[in-house]
Amino acid sequence: MIGTRKPAGRIAFVGAGPGDPGLLTRRAYDALVHADQVIYDRSVPEALLAAVRADAKEDAQFSPAEGAPGDVAKVLLSAARSGLSAVHLIAGDPFGHEAVVTEVQAVARTAVPFEVVPGVGQAEGVATYAGVPLHGIRTAADIDDVTAVDFEALAAAVNRGSLALAVDAGDLAAVRDGLLAVGVDGATPVAVTGDGTGETQYTTTSTVDSFVAAALGFTGRVVLTLGAGVAHRDKLSWWENRPLYGWKVLVPRTKEQAGVMSARLREYGAIPCEVPTIAVEPPRTPAQMERAVKGLVDGRYAWVIFTSVNAVRAVWEKFAEHGLDARHFGGVKIACIGEATADAVRAFGIQPELIPSGEQTSEGLLAEFSPHDEVLDPVGRVLLPRADIATETLAAGLTERGWEVDDVTAYRTVRAAPPPAEIRDAIKSGGFDAVLFTSSSTVRNLVGIAGKPHARTVVAVIGPKTAETATEFGLRVDAQPAHASVPELVEALAAYAVELREKLAAMPAKQRRGSKVQGPTALRFR
Repeated sequence: MIGTRKPAGRIAFVGAGPGDPGLLTRRAYDALVHADQVIYDRSVPEALLAAVRADAKEDAQFSPAEGAPGDVAKVLLSAARSGLSAVHLIAGDPFGHEAVVTEVQAVARTAVPFEVVPGVGQAEGVATYAGVPLHGIRTAADIDDVTAVDFEALAAAVNRGSLALAVDAGDLAAVRDGLLAVGVDGATPVAVTGDGTGETQYTTTSTVDSFVAAALGFTGRVVLTLGAGVAHRDKLSWWENRPLYGWKVLVPRTKEQAGVMSARLREYGAIPCEVPTIAVEPPRTPAQMERAVKGLVDGRYAWVIFTSVNAVRAVWEKFAEHGLDARHFGGVKIACIGEATADAVRAFGIQPELIPSGEQTSEGLLAEFSPHDEVLDPVGRVLLPRADIATETLAAGLTERGWEVDDVTAYRTVRAAPPPAEIRDAIKSGGFDAVLFTSSSTVRNLVGIAGKPHARTVVAVIGPKTAETATEFGLRVDAQPAHASVPELVEALAAYAVELREKLAAMPAKQRRGSKVQGPTALRFR
């Protein structure tokens, strides 16, 4: 009789890097996504854990690693012997921590297979994000126990080239005293970086004898960089010098639509806060859309004009209900009011025939839409699927050009529930540095559910109609792109921030202090 063996489990010691989820290696990501159990250290940043949780399997378990290295090794071995894939997630690089080396040694004494996935070291990674190159003979260390540090070796490293240390903020005074005690020059330049590679990373520069006072208020793990590389921070500090770094930006869009905008804002260093102002719901009666879909299949329409991503989604959802696909658009031309809408159409395998090359509005589309010609256009009907609250401008303009228009309600927009009280208070008190409006309805609905943004909040709008509505509500419009698209809207806000920073930099110091300009850009010059 052949017995059934349990499947073999595995253990992986995975380096999480310095904190930015984007620095997690592909191998580390794969190990986490396929893990049955994950144990993480308290020093792993919450932002990275949140990113991993979003993509990990549902049965992945996250629990803080407490106790001695031997205790963690026992938990990992128990999981592996039960046939599970177990991961210990560690900040920085696994072998940068003596306790983890001890864990690996304990596992290596057994027959359980294991791997060690390297990560970007905290000290070196944060130094790069802080814009401090490690010159000459580079030495980097992640220090867990400052009492065991060989300060003579660190002093030699400073004399030979550059030194980067990751330590707890509470140990800074001990590090300073240890360096001075072994003869390190008190005037040696030092940069101290808190929340390294995070959204609120902040670096202060000083010297060995003064960096403890300069880093007052820093908590958690910090990185010290010592040596000549500190002098290059002014030009090489790319992370903290991004145009919107530290700006809290309000994104009043539905959850489905906010992702692209938030991702682009993060690239520029902003901290987006998504607040849905509208909810998209099906029309109250589906009869209109049913007839429209039948008409598309039967060749009733010459054109379909999409004015929003939601309209595209509504039509394709109706197609899916009837088992239809892009092939049933054969012979029908498609016009889109803007690039974002066109991208949504392309995602379904269709290339639009018309996108306004100028102003991406109803007027811009009408300016390029040909009048109906009975000879060239044997089918003279246009399908216009849109929101229940859309304006009549486009339908009226098409009718004037000789087209018959089926103006169909494809979806309804309803006002979302008010955001939490702390968000409403921040909106009204200036807690947000900027707000991005992508439609007139987002302006109306945000004011309706949360109140009017404070006068110090920078207002960026996607196009002229949205600008008109913002002005009607008493808002000052600061930035507007040449073409109506989400990427260009974010670009316009970033360009405004750069312009603002340049103006502030050119002001005399006294004038800066009296300036009414608010936000992170202004604060850096005060």
